[in-house]
Amino acid sequence: MKTTVTALAALLGVSVLAATPVPAASSYDPFGTDNADEYYSDQGQYGYQGTYAPGYGQGVQAAPQAQVQPIPREIVAFNGPYAPGTIVVSTAERRLYYVLGNGEAIRYGVGVGRPGFSWSGTNKITAKREWPSWTPPKAMIARRPDLPRYMSGGINNPLGARALYLGSSLYRIHGSNEPDTIGQAVSSGCIRMTNEDVIDLYRRVRVGTRVTVM
Repeated sequence: MKTTVTALAALLGVSVLAATPVPAASSYDPFGTDNADEYYSDQGQYGYQGTYAPGYGQGVQAAPQAQVQPIPREIVAFNGPYAPGTIVVSTAERRLYYVLGNGEAIRYGVGVGRPGFSWSGTNKITAKREWPSWTPPKAMIARRPDLPRYMSGGINNPLGARALYLGSSLYRIHGSNEPDTIGQAVSSGCIRMTNEDVIDLYRRVRVGTRVTVM
């Protein structure tokens, strides 16, 4: 059964083709394989773009968040002018599209930047991390002196199970241990996904993948 799409989705030429969850990625990689370039050894320039409270995983929200239904991962029709393998993030729609080609894309629910922290532009994935560590940037420490200076990767880490680093910016596409925030505008600019979805996307992309945020 087709679902209603937003006006922005209509502009992108998006409609639902399948209402069932997309299976986990296979070994197919449209960009090929080059593991040697997939990691940075220095995480220091990147900092978490969300909220944090010591002792409680990713943290607490600035305001109580309503319980929401999980956003299903779906294959949809996609007619935008993007090459297969491109990631397109619709901030207004709070969805991420992984372009498959042949007029199709995989659509994921995401959390986006809260008012004053949203952004748009095009970049490339420059690093990939499994269970990444977290080093808050100095500007965030200045705003939140209670933050830890470093947090190793793991289930309580704010970045979740996987992280995809965008250029030399502070922004990432990353997992989250707060699934209720997916589909909301709560971060400081990073694009957050459920851990299940970010693991699926992580397997499909490689360093060099183009990312467009609008």
